[in-house]
Amino acid sequence: WLTSDNMHHQWLLLAACFWVIFMFMVASKFITLTFKDPDGYGAKQEPLILTAVTKVEEVHVPEEKHWPEEFQPTGKALSGNLIRQPLVHMERLELLRNVCRDTALRDLSHTAVSKFVLDRIFVCDKHKILFCQTPKVGNTQWKKVLIVLNGAFSSIEEIPENIVHDHEKNGLPRLSSFSDSEIKKRLNLYFKFFIVRDPFERLISAFKDKFVHNPRFEPWYRHEIAPGIIRKYRKNRTETKGLQFEDFVRYLGDPNHRWLDVQFGDHIIHWVTYVELCAPCEITYSVIGHHETLEDDAPYILKAAGIDHLVSYPTIPPGITVYNRTKVERYFSGISKRDIRRLYARFEGDFKLFGYHEPDFLLN
Repeated sequence: WLTSDNMHHQWLLLAACFWVIFMFMVASKFITLTFKDPDGYGAKQEPLILTAVTKVEEVHVPEEKHWPEEFQPTGKALSGNLIRQPLVHMERLELLRNVCRDTALRDLSHTAVSKFVLDRIFVCDKHKILFCQTPKVGNTQWKKVLIVLNGAFSSIEEIPENIVHDHEKNGLPRLSSFSDSEIKKRLNLYFKFFIVRDPFERLISAFKDKFVHNPRFEPWYRHEIAPGIIRKYRKNRTETKGLQFEDFVRYLGDPNHRWLDVQFGDHIIHWVTYVELCAPCEITYSVIGHHETLEDDAPYILKAAGIDHLVSYPTIPPGITVYNRTKVERYFSGISKRDIRRLYARFEGDFKLFGYHEPDFLLN
C-alpha cells in the first residue's frame, strides 16, 4: 500500500512539472510575438516580393492580375526577378499583337504559315513544346535542350556537335512532318517560343559566319551564293575580292531579292526576317526571348515550359549576348544611306514587332 501511494505521488509530481514547462513555453511564445519588431519583419520580407526568392510558393500574384496560363508559377523558383519577368514577356507579346494589327505594316508583319515556316519549327511531343528556329541568335543551344528532352541523349554535354544540325540523327522532328490535323493540334495546344536579336546585328553575325569564317565548313556559301550576289550587286565589277558586307546589304535591301532567294533555297534562313521564319502574327507564341537578355530569358522559358527541373540552358559566356553598338556602326559606316534605308525598309517589321529601335545612323 505504501509503495502504491509513493508511485501515485511521483506521477502527480511529474505531471505538475510538465504543466509548468508547458505554461513557460506558452508565455515565452506570447512574449516573442508581442515584442517582435514589425518594421524589421517587413524589411526582411520585402525582398521576397521585389527580388529573387527561393520558393515560388511564397510569392502570391495579386488576384486582380489575370496572367495567361503559361505565366503561372508551376514549381521551382526562377533566377532573377519573379515579378518583373512575367511583366516583360507580357509586354513583348502585347507589343507584338499591337504591331500585328497595324495595317500600315501588314506586308512586313504577316506571312502565310507555309511549309517553309513549318520546316523551321522543331517539335518535342514528350513535353508539348514547339521551338521556331531563328538562326544567329543562339539556336544551337536550344536545339541541344530539345534533343535531350526528346531522349536522344541524356545530357547536353554528350551531344556531338556534328549531330546537332543533322536532322536525320538528332531526334528533332519538324512540324512539317506531321499531318495537317496534327499540325493544327500542336499549334493550338503546345508551348511555343522563339528567340530574336537586333536585326542588323543578326545580319552581321550571319555574314561573318557564312561568308568570312565559315566554321562548319559549308563551302556553298562562298563558292555558290557569294558569286551570285557579287554578279548582281557589286558596283565595281573589276574587284576580285570575296563578298563584302556592302554587297550583302545591297542584295538584302533589293525589293526584288526573291529571285535570288529561290536559287539559294533554304540557305537564306540565316538572313531572312523573323516574320518569314516564324510567322509571329499568325502563330500565337507563348514566349519571345531576346538574345540581349538571354541570361534572364533562358531560365524563364524553361520555367514557363515546365522543364526547368529536367534540363538547363548551357552556360552563356560573359558579354556574348550584349548588343555591340560599336561593331554595328563600324560595319555600316561604309554603306550608303540609300542602301541602309532599303535594308531597314525590308526589316522594319522585325524592328517594330520586337521593340528594337531604328539605328541612330539612319536618323543622322
